[in-house]
Amino acid sequence: MKPRLQTSLGQHLVMTPQLRQAIRLLQLSTAELEVEIASAVESNPLLDWEEPARLDTHAGESGNGHASDGDGDGNPMDGPHESAETEAAAWDGEETWYERIGPADSEEPLAEQVAEPENLQDHLLWQLHLSHLSSRDRTIGVAIIEAVDDDGYLRESFDAIAESLRPGVHASDEQILTVLHQVQRFDPPGVAARSLNECLQLQLQILPPETPGRELALRMTEGPLERLPRIGIAGLATELRRPTDEVELAVHLVRSLDPRPGAQMGGLTSDTYVTPDCVVWRQQGQWRVALAAGARPRIAIHRGYERLIRSASEHDAIYLRGRLQEARWLLKSLEARGDTLLKVMRCLLRQQSAFLEFGDQALRPLTLREVAGEVGLHESTISRAIARKYVRTPRGTIPLRAFFASGIDTGSGGEASSTAIQAMIRRLVEGEDPRKPLSDARLAETLKASGVPVARRTVAKYREAMQIPSSQDRLRIG
Repeated sequence: MKPRLQTSLGQHLVMTPQLRQAIRLLQLSTAELEVEIASAVESNPLLDWEEPARLDTHAGESGNGHASDGDGDGNPMDGPHESAETEAAAWDGEETWYERIGPADSEEPLAEQVAEPENLQDHLLWQLHLSHLSSRDRTIGVAIIEAVDDDGYLRESFDAIAESLRPGVHASDEQILTVLHQVQRFDPPGVAARSLNECLQLQLQILPPETPGRELALRMTEGPLERLPRIGIAGLATELRRPTDEVELAVHLVRSLDPRPGAQMGGLTSDTYVTPDCVVWRQQGQWRVALAAGARPRIAIHRGYERLIRSASEHDAIYLRGRLQEARWLLKSLEARGDTLLKVMRCLLRQQSAFLEFGDQALRPLTLREVAGEVGLHESTISRAIARKYVRTPRGTIPLRAFFASGIDTGSGGEASSTAIQAMIRRLVEGEDPRKPLSDARLAETLKASGVPVARRTVAKYREAMQIPSSQDRLRIG
């Protein structure tokens, strides 16, 4: 064997700072995005606020979820345009939207809406109920999620989780571990890990196999990484018998991961006001969607400082070029965020147009996997895109997660969403005789006669979730 130099040509997917920034911006709410943008403009002289200009009302509207002219079908993370304004985001203000919908069509005022608080457990439970698990596994999943702390770690032992399930469910360690692996696939990446090493491994495993440094980073998280502060990169390279530059790359990749995945789901307080990210309206019989003004920050490159680069000293030119590159990355990330939101929202309009027209009772079963497959993105990307996002509709301002629901097979061979079944139960209770309220068993029989076979215990669960008292407590005499 003789040492020799060899060149090779290949393609590698790198977790670049631009991609990490695009992913982070995608999961921000509109209010958080405004704070982020204001901070960027304040710290970067190459960024400046754009003068507001009146846009064409119909430029970039999307009907029935179909992309307008100029909309690309590719992944917005792959190569967004430099401008921060999305072509499909043209919108001329709330007043025009209000006139189109009409005050009589809205079920709630168009003033600011108060957001319901959402914490990490709420976010995980929502994904659990959209997963393809049996009723027994979902029960185990709920126990696991309830044992996850605010940082996103599972601190409880399997024995403690099994004890919390008794006497209703008797689960072995193997069964709990099987469901845990499903929960660990939820967003945010790394959640429900039992240690820091496992948390990092979960995040590394979802990266493409060709990501530089991934395999070595996975090997390091099995133990050697813990010795890094003591022996340094050189010592780690010696222990792993790998070149120092490869170890440095793997360490850099590990440091880009989130050691506290649950912390990003801080939740909203009860007095937090939400700003819609998208606006949906009906025009000429078609549902249309556009980004709301707050989701389209009007920032641009400061052309004065950009021109200054040519005449600046070498030191100043290097600084300005670095800031210019950062500004361009931010503009592209903002465009990617807007494109992804619109792409997901168009899919939701195609799938749930009946929900917008007729309400909860017409909500069809829909999961993250279905949307991900239709728009060509990963499930975790869809989850980030809809997290803490709201859309203003003729039915009021609602969270994007309201468009999703798990399904139950019906007698006609189709499916009814859990939300639709809850709406049916509420309607039956509202129309009952207060002197003879419907029991859970009677409600189940009525739903079965309507083609929706639901067990009595399922009716009881839905009724309690809607905070509807039992039939005995609803009884009114006289």
